[in-house]
Amino acid sequence: MHQTLLNIHSILRWLVLLSLIYAIFLSAKGFFLKVNFTKLHNTIRHWTATIAHIQLMLGILLYTQSPMTIQFFKYYDFSEGWNEALFFGLFHILVMLISIVLITIGSASAKRKKNSQEKFKTMLIFFSLALLLILIAIPWPFSPLGNRPLIRTF
Repeated sequence: MHQTLLNIHSILRWLVLLSLIYAIFLSAKGFFLKVNFTKLHNTIRHWTATIAHIQLMLGILLYTQSPMTIQFFKYYDFSEGWNEALFFGLFHILVMLISIVLITIGSASAKRKKNSQEKFKTMLIFFSLALLLILIAIPWPFSPLGNRPLIRTF
């Protein structure tokens, strides 16, 4: 079960990143070109937040079952310094939670704005900040914080 969740979580991150990048692109284009906020823009806003929330639920489920997290809470000594247990036990989940909160606030706020420019600006700011944090907290293969392969295989 743990390995299956891990693989799905790893694959779904690409969908989160792609949807965020696309939503940011549409927001920037809409804001700078002064385009009207259409039903398509609203659908992209909604699905970007939904995909991020699905990833969050998978991540929380994975977090509660991860041997590394269990080890972190039982044995971690903060005087040891930085290692993968600290990355996955604290940093990754904390930064990802903050990112999802930003996406949620950005999506909900944009939905309630009255004019197109405000909607695009709100999405652009909140989704861009969330993307930046997500890129920092992903365990990239080249990351000194905690590294994992780009795509896990089943």
